Amino acid sequence: MLALARTGEATAGQLFRPQMGAAVVAVITGGVLWYLLHPSGSSTMEQALALGALGAVLAASVQGALCGRALRQLARTSEKVTQSKGQVVLGHRIAAALLALTVICMAAARYA
Repeated sequence: MLALARTGEATAGQLFRPQMGAAVVAVITGGVLWYLLHPSGSSTMEQALALGALGAVLAASVQGALCGRALRQLARTSEKVTQSKGQVVLGHRIAAALLALTVICMAAARYA
């Protein structure tokens, strides 16, 4: 994700579907692991993990909303190309920041 945020929209169209598929798999497996390993959900560690999980879900949502819409618009027409490309870049950058928050929360939860 961080690489896509730096490269712009150059490969965004080719990687959008695999990224969304990976996001769905990650959310499902994360939910199953949460259910199996953290049934109480009330400690500081679990609160940090929950914040990280929220960041990951928001990242997937932002990327799906901004990038998906812009990529569909780019595929349909050549109008508003610069605006659509800007939305793709913005979506990747916001998602990258949210995923960085997720990684920080996962690392902090280990020591909380």
